[in-house]
Amino acid sequence: MHKRLLITLAIAITAALVSAPAAFAAASSLNHVIDNLRVWITGLLAALATLLLMIGGVRYLLAAGDPGQHERAKGSIRAALIGYALALLAPVLVSIVQGIVG
Repeated sequence: MHKRLLITLAIAITAALVSAPAAFAAASSLNHVIDNLRVWITGLLAALATLLLMIGGVRYLLAAGDPGQHERAKGSIRAALIGYALALLAPVLVSIVQGIVG
């Protein structure tokens, strides 16, 4: 299961990187590139957090009273919550970088 998850994540990241140059090619200024990057980062973080939340929920349902499986499920759900927090903070971090760069 772990190997299949890594393969799925690798495929998703590769697809995002392949389609990302199209978004950056249309950019006419550095601010536009940074805005496009913010949208991509937020989308990827939210998608990965949703995937981890679903995996954690399924693990929790299928744990059948096993404490080790419950902890793994809780870890996935915690990682999803951290991912959502990062997705919410991505625009703030990008605006800080944008302020530094100018």
